[in-house]
Amino acid sequence: MAQIPPQRLPVSEFLILSTMTIASSDRSGEPHAAAVYFAAGEDLNFYYFSDPLSQHSQDLVQRPQAAVAIYPGDQDWQDIRGLQLRGDIRTVNLGTEWENAWVLYSDKFPFVVELRELVARNQLYVFIPTWVRLLDNRRGFGFKQEWRKALEGDNPAQPVWQPIGDDDPEIGAARDGA
Repeated sequence: MAQIPPQRLPVSEFLILSTMTIASSDRSGEPHAAAVYFAAGEDLNFYYFSDPLSQHSQDLVQRPQAAVAIYPGDQDWQDIRGLQLRGDIRTVNLGTEWENAWVLYSDKFPFVVELRELVARNQLYVFIPTWVRLLDNRRGFGFKQEWRKALEGDNPAQPVWQPIGDDDPEIGAARDGA
């Protein structure tokens, strides 16, 4: 099966958008959605700041699995497009990863440089996707492409993405369930 490095997935038009919606649920399954500003790295990890006492942050302590949606606002159904993702969220503590994420975030949102102390009072999180679906009605009604992260290979620290095709048993579940 073909393997694709994260920077070659056709998702760049969505990574320049400002906001993603995180869907989480608490231990009892009660759902919650929250919109957050994000910055994504070349590895397709998504960084965002949030209050650790917010509902979605509390949910993620109990259940780190989450779904994310990223899409531009459109007025015509023929222009609907975006990303749906599934994966895990974890906190990022001060250190190299935090500093690298801060550079990504402040490059994308320069106004936060003046707010660094205020932003730093919140927790930095990273959403690490394991499954990606691209939707794009511009290519035809209901057009979608899907990939799942593959950790096997020469370097597990640099995952690749495998397309999910019609012959894959997960494609039906993925199409029906998300």
